[in-house]
Amino acid sequence: MTQTPRTFSFEFFPPKTPEGVAKLRTTRQQLAQFKPQFFSVTFGAGGTTRDGTLSTVLEIRSEGQAAAPHLSCVGSTRENIAAILNEYRGNGIRHLVALRGDIPSGMVGAGEFRYANELVEFIRAEHGDHFHIEVAAYPEFHPQARSADDDLDNFVRKVRAGADSAITQYFFNADSYFRFVDEIRARGLDIPIVPGIMPISNFGQLCRFSDMCGAEVPRWLRLRMQAYYDDTASIRALGLDVVTELCDRLLQGGAPGLHFYTLNQAGLVSTIWQRLGL
Repeated sequence: MTQTPRTFSFEFFPPKTPEGVAKLRTTRQQLAQFKPQFFSVTFGAGGTTRDGTLSTVLEIRSEGQAAAPHLSCVGSTRENIAAILNEYRGNGIRHLVALRGDIPSGMVGAGEFRYANELVEFIRAEHGDHFHIEVAAYPEFHPQARSADDDLDNFVRKVRAGADSAITQYFFNADSYFRFVDEIRARGLDIPIVPGIMPISNFGQLCRFSDMCGAEVPRWLRLRMQAYYDDTASIRALGLDVVTELCDRLLQGGAPGLHFYTLNQAGLVSTIWQRLGL
């Protein structure tokens, strides 16, 4: 049996300042040496970074690298999403990360799209097979899901609406990923589900964000990190060990690649990559 090549990718957010733009260029140059399959660029809630997302993607492509813009539909109209898709297609983009997105603070309604499967259906209806569509997966289940089974059913709907592959929310428990994949396979779906990986830099910030997005930080890891207080070198060292071991176990267990949430920084990702011998 021919083994499918593994997919490695790096995620950025659109910089908001000239200094941020310059920093991201340096980060991309460092990560490009690893020859990723693509870079992805996030899309702000309610389309707040629409121009920044596209300009960043186009700059990445001008450097000879593949790039995939994110597209979130919450708070948007069909007309608005159609315009963005036409803009992407007009610029030769063929790879998207399609998401529901979070409702921006102060916004009353979710707009004309309630769920990501509706966005995927719309993309397919408007553009057929032009775009390769990635969707999100939640091994530890979406924080707004009514139940584990309901969240799995939501993922199945996204795939059957036309998704080609998926990238997961980050996690630190490999068993949750393998269990999620097994349950999806049991439902008859075989699309690639690539683990999302979050390097650990600022642990306090990571815990706050994890509490909001439903990613579990193991109790033992919280306690170990808390014991280091402001010893940033020890926090960095433990974080590198934990995430490298996680990546190694995922790849050894058959994960089809890794997607790194870089936070526009190359250092930790580069070290993990080198430790893995990729």
